[in-house]
Amino acid sequence: MRIADVRKAIALTAMVAALAVSGPLAADDDDDDDGGRGYGKGSPVNVQLGPRPWYLVDALKPGKLKRELQHCAENKEQFTPKLFSIGHRGAPLQFPEHTKESYVAAARSGAGILECDVTFTKDAELVCRHAQCDLHTTTDIVARPDLRQHCKVPPEFDPVSGALTNGPQIRCCTSDLTLAQFKTLNGKMDAADRNATTVEGYLGGTARWRTDLYTNKGTLLTHAESIELFDELGTGYTPELKGGDPDDIADVFGSQENYARAMIEEYIDAGIDPRWVWAQSFNLDDVMLWIEEYPRYGKQAVFLDGRPVQVQADNPPPLSEFRALKKAGLNIIAPPMPVLLKSSGENIVPSTYAKRAKRAKLDIITWTLERSGRIIDGVPESAFYYQTTLDSLHNDGDIMRTVDVLAQKVGIIGLFSDWPSTTTFYANCKKVRVGQHHGAKKKRHRGDDDDDD
Repeated sequence: MRIADVRKAIALTAMVAALAVSGPLAADDDDDDDGGRGYGKGSPVNVQLGPRPWYLVDALKPGKLKRELQHCAENKEQFTPKLFSIGHRGAPLQFPEHTKESYVAAARSGAGILECDVTFTKDAELVCRHAQCDLHTTTDIVARPDLRQHCKVPPEFDPVSGALTNGPQIRCCTSDLTLAQFKTLNGKMDAADRNATTVEGYLGGTARWRTDLYTNKGTLLTHAESIELFDELGTGYTPELKGGDPDDIADVFGSQENYARAMIEEYIDAGIDPRWVWAQSFNLDDVMLWIEEYPRYGKQAVFLDGRPVQVQADNPPPLSEFRALKKAGLNIIAPPMPVLLKSSGENIVPSTYAKRAKRAKLDIITWTLERSGRIIDGVPESAFYYQTTLDSLHNDGDIMRTVDVLAQKVGIIGLFSDWPSTTTFYANCKKVRVGQHHGAKKKRHRGDDDDDD
């Protein structure tokens, strides 16, 4: 199978899925500090995991895994950062996503890599947000009369009662604002009560397994500021180039290709060693551009496979598709967790997708742990990330069991988590793999003689 055929297959699967559904789709050594702390500008972070990993271990059913993790918990004197542990948007289980505070919390939890989802302002500045148009749920813009009227669909109010009348339709985008305006916003937990009739009510809606305890201030960052912060924290970088309105991208950057180039150029401008960068995109064309035009950064480029989980489970891609991707230069593929797992009675086992990707010698990263709330009587509060293993779940301990299967049986090299202390704990207690192309151990910055052009 040629790479052009792979592109067509991926596009067709996505198109068929879109027509079929309505609404949004919902081996390193234990003692090796592979997180690379201390090689950035700042001092190493003192890792603090808190009680959650111990709670999950206690909830495990009796058995070998529980004994191993209990022994580690009782005897390990110090926990270190791990590349296996990836801070998904920071640590958004408790801190507003893509804020300085969330990133620092993730680093303190031992995340060896941090993620900035990259989108853009109307004056062509790259910023960290999960989507081009999520400001109405992730910031306080709806409460800002000076800025909310710039929104694509601003809030509307009854002229007599003052009640909010269009909560379900409000839509505010980074591309509606200049960078100067964007930087005045405060980040908040990603949520909204779209049926609310007041601004205060609209800004609520936080899922009950999360918290608003740390939402009094969330400092928004540009992509360049995230690079500087992550360097100070001594972590790796995994920027995700977000999709967006094609017309807006063309107006701001001239083309999708220029948008993709702009993200990598900020790492080159900052002098960041490409071995510490895992650039991601759901758009295979972005990934291929990085591989072809920025080969040092492209070596660890990550193709996020976002095709619908059930489609992948029922009809996994043929081995030839994975091999075509590998032949084209792709080294890392990243589907969501349920694509890699399935139930076999009480057991959680690797899926056909996982086996074929490994046969093609692709490294695998996956997403996202700690994004589903509690597992109560075998049912997660949010089931998306466990939809292929529901028959094997019992309680919260199965969160740690899922990590173990992904690490030991699937053989992933990294796991995104909304609360990285869980993945950091596991990677300190059990052997996990490191990507075949990760070579940076001491040198954090490229030398002046290194050139990607």
